[in-house]
Amino acid sequence: KLNGEPRSYTRFNLTENMEGDNSQVEMKLSSDMDEEVGGNGVGDHLNHNSERSPYVARKPGRTPKNICFMAATTLLIFIIGYLIGYLVHRKKDLAPSCAASKLDFNDDVPEAFHETRAAPLMDWDKVEKLLAQQLSVSNFDSTFREFASNSHQAGSPGDDALANKVLKRFKEYGIQTWTDEHFIKIQQAPASGFNKVVFKGREERPQGFLSYSATGSRTGAVLYAHYGQESDFRMLQGKSINVNGRVILVRAGKISFAEKVYNAAKLNASAVLIYPDPDDYPIGENTQIYGHVHLGSGDPYTPGFPSFNHTQFPPVQSSGLPSILAQTITANMATNIMRQLGGETLPPEWGGVTKLGNETDLVTVEVNNVLTERKINNIFGVIKGYVDSDRYVILGAQRDSWGPGFARSTVGTSVLVELARSISEMVKHEGFRLRRSIVFASWSAGEYGSVGATEWLEGYLSSLSMKAFSYINLDGVVTGRDSFKVAASPLMYSLIEGALKEAFVLYVNLSSRLEELQMDDAAYPFLAFSGIPSVSFRFTSNSDYKYFGTLLDTEDKLNSATSSQTPQFAMAAAQFAGHIALRLVHDHLLRLDLQKYNSIIRSQVAEINRRVKTVQRYQPQLLPKALSVQWLISASGSYSRASRALAKDSENSDLEDIEMCRLINDRIMAVERNLLSPYVSPKDSPFRHILMGSGPHTLNALSTHLEALRLSNPEADADLFRNQFALATWTIQGCANSLAGDIWALDNEI
Repeated sequence: KLNGEPRSYTRFNLTENMEGDNSQVEMKLSSDMDEEVGGNGVGDHLNHNSERSPYVARKPGRTPKNICFMAATTLLIFIIGYLIGYLVHRKKDLAPSCAASKLDFNDDVPEAFHETRAAPLMDWDKVEKLLAQQLSVSNFDSTFREFASNSHQAGSPGDDALANKVLKRFKEYGIQTWTDEHFIKIQQAPASGFNKVVFKGREERPQGFLSYSATGSRTGAVLYAHYGQESDFRMLQGKSINVNGRVILVRAGKISFAEKVYNAAKLNASAVLIYPDPDDYPIGENTQIYGHVHLGSGDPYTPGFPSFNHTQFPPVQSSGLPSILAQTITANMATNIMRQLGGETLPPEWGGVTKLGNETDLVTVEVNNVLTERKINNIFGVIKGYVDSDRYVILGAQRDSWGPGFARSTVGTSVLVELARSISEMVKHEGFRLRRSIVFASWSAGEYGSVGATEWLEGYLSSLSMKAFSYINLDGVVTGRDSFKVAASPLMYSLIEGALKEAFVLYVNLSSRLEELQMDDAAYPFLAFSGIPSVSFRFTSNSDYKYFGTLLDTEDKLNSATSSQTPQFAMAAAQFAGHIALRLVHDHLLRLDLQKYNSIIRSQVAEINRRVKTVQRYQPQLLPKALSVQWLISASGSYSRASRALAKDSENSDLEDIEMCRLINDRIMAVERNLLSPYVSPKDSPFRHILMGSGPHTLNALSTHLEALRLSNPEADADLFRNQFALATWTIQGCANSLAGDIWALDNEI
């Protein structure tokens, strides 16, 4: 039970605005000065005396006394006028202006704080310096020791013990904490029996397993399919090799286990065996591997809704659960099978030595995994903002692992805890005030497909969609030392590039560091399911870390990959993540670049237009000339104009107007959410994002469907395409409408 490399710095520049605020400032100063004059002014004093003087009607003579009095009065009036002019001029110089919304970082501002009506805003360069001062290698060394564990599978006593440690740390830092409990279904290896693979009389009993596999026994002829990618199966089909009923043997890597099984199941294979080839994974011929094969995230037995209590829901399964058997085997087991295969020789690009297998190479696969229910706990802490406390960025890390999971979970959890400590210290002792809140989340059941994180998203989706403006994933942030890779929402590209330049002085083109956000990344459901801009990153080597999904993911193995500099790279990861998080809670306006989606939308629309014209030329009976892409092109243009208009509004905004900043930020936050298709069910197609998601509703799927129509694929449906085409068009137009803001600002060209 739970108990409760050199650094460059920039400054924030506020430039002078000659309109708007100054008139208000002048009016306020005049009012203030009137009050002062009214109370103790010389004029009142003179009038007061004149009313009481018996000589008020007399014409004063030019006596020395009168002349001195008049000179003194004139001098005093001059001094008061000078002071008023000085104060007004100084107020103008110090007045914050709309131009600050351009976020110019070239000039220094001497003051440590810029006061707003709600909270003091610390200079950004000082914020960066404070974060750097709080983080240290020695702290990471001790945190690693505290959170390292050899056994902490999801829902186990080891997992609960780590959860309590995280919770205790958060409380020690004085931040508000809470927990989130879920009852999830996971597959475990058989406790009393075993899984087995029998080939030509030789029985193997692998200890590794793939959670969420179908269970039972299947016999079929072995067919080698390289990595099990769609292109690999197309090559086999090009050789007229029948996949139906075959047991597919594939190498680990390139794509996820779930995608390999899904590709085989589409062609009616009976089972899939996955092994770590020594060329890709030099981890030992007898090393067992573990994973899951759910093509999705979260608990597959509560698709689209949270696993708070299974008894309240009828039996239901995710469409991403496989219908065929899936099992991992060791490299040695795979070698014993492959050396006895017949049939055609492998294609040259696959190696060209081993045979593919023929119809007589029978193998029996038996999977006896047990479906069990586990209680898991997500742990949270929050440092609340002082202006928009109900808006927050989330930093999250997976806590569980198949084995030691040092790179998988220990490093990420340590970075999470150290960031919580550092930022809380900045707030308590250094005078830093956040405009918005930061939530720290420790997830369980990450190894089963980001189950803990996804269940939380499903449970609080309606609240999160209006309040959470970014997610920063800390899983696997250190796996090597030679390069840096990042996958993220395009909205965050400019922010990421700025963080690389400011935090690490890396002036390399960001595109060389970008990679696609994968479905098995914990940041993926935040982006594609919930519409929350997300980022995942890692320090890595030229070759990927080999020990994920094994019991060899230890501190020694990771130190070998980082040349014993794991704490140093963990600290760098914390600096990068902290830079992004603090930037998002420091600035008046969210630093999310809406125009980054312009090029993506235009590119995909252009591809769809090209393919529509091709189908109309060669298959006119399927898509008549009357079908125009102009609607989609117009929707793309609407988004482009709306994003430019909002950028202009941001430039012309008064950063001291809290309500105006909040309205603009709300429009920015809505973009990602409005790219989720409202026309598909979260239960059947959870990753609803039409640009970054997965399913028939995406723009990529439209292009694929058009190619199928061109090739007269029997599964292609022209009417279905036209329906998907119309819905995708209006999803983009709806996003543009929301981005425009007020109803009278909408673009009604469609």
